[in-house]
Amino acid sequence: MIIIENRCFETDVSSVLIKTKRVIKGFLGCTYNSIYKKSSLSILMCSNFLNQTKDSRLNKVLEEHSFERSMSYLDWDYHLSSKRTALKILKRIQSVKGKTSNHLIKSSDKYALDILGWKGYALWLYVYSALNQEFKESWIPPNYFGKVVVPQLKRNYGNIADCNSLTSRLFKSALFPDYVYYVNGLWLSTEYQVLTKKEVLEMINKKSDRFVYKIDNSLQGKRVHIIENNKFDIEKLQMLGNGVLQNYINQHLFLKAIMPNSVATSRITSVINNNGIISVRACFLWVSGSSDTHVRSISNISILVNFSTGLLEKYGYTTGFIQIESHPDTSFVFENKEIPNFTNCIDTVHTLHKTVPLTRSVGWDMIIDLNNNVKVMEWKSRQY
Repeated sequence: MIIIENRCFETDVSSVLIKTKRVIKGFLGCTYNSIYKKSSLSILMCSNFLNQTKDSRLNKVLEEHSFERSMSYLDWDYHLSSKRTALKILKRIQSVKGKTSNHLIKSSDKYALDILGWKGYALWLYVYSALNQEFKESWIPPNYFGKVVVPQLKRNYGNIADCNSLTSRLFKSALFPDYVYYVNGLWLSTEYQVLTKKEVLEMINKKSDRFVYKIDNSLQGKRVHIIENNKFDIEKLQMLGNGVLQNYINQHLFLKAIMPNSVATSRITSVINNNGIISVRACFLWVSGSSDTHVRSISNISILVNFSTGLLEKYGYTTGFIQIESHPDTSFVFENKEIPNFTNCIDTVHTLHKTVPLTRSVGWDMIIDLNNNVKVMEWKSRQY
């Protein structure tokens, strides 16, 4: 069960609100060296285990002074799931690095209570401390990030990216591989022209041999379907629900050397501060294993990327937070390998985020294709 023996707000409400704003301000204005490079796992877990609900009850929490009294069933379920994941990962890390010291546990507990306001946030701090063998202030547990930071930054505007068909209208960019949309029983072109099934099939036959169909609100590689042209069944596709049909992208040879069976994506996270300045806060290269057709959260490998240079860091991390220096299936060594055309990726992120400033932080899935061109597979704003 979730740890709730300790009251969430033992200090006065104004003090907690100030600390919450301080954490959010830190997220918008932190530097790469201060958080992400020294503690890559904080943002890694934000990438893998972010909020999947639509609203925040922070104000109610502050008013009632009690976390457990304000927690709805969805809140309980969310934090319980987060706790189970954290404990499972902590157990794996400790099997390799040994039991976490009491000093690190106490530091995590104190920080969770004094700064974040609830001891239940300490579990992910245990994970980060166990992996790094030290405790660092400014780490943001994913359940705090998802339940406090994200709702305060975005409100309902974070849900916009869940609707794939809005992408072409918002960005008006050829960088996205979107081909046709299926929305509420209608097939639509990227210009929102209504298409008949016959017209869709004719368009399919003129294009590539392979397509990707992504259902709206697809997360962590789920509800993504790789479709061969000769097996295209429009009736079955409609039964999957609203989504986007994208052209399959042939990735750059550099990325293919890491894993040829699926397309690797660079997840770049950008934020916009209170002065309207956009900056990149983290980047990971996500690659799959040999048994996957696309990158999935349950089996991916996340490799930290220095977003100033595009160079891969020494370690990649499995979903169990196990550090590896090379890909287990291809033996590709990560350290100091440079992602091609990476500067253009960063420039593209800045340009695109200016189009949607109403969502303060965005995760962009970028790909470099076979011709060294930048492509944007998707953008996620609800949980980043």
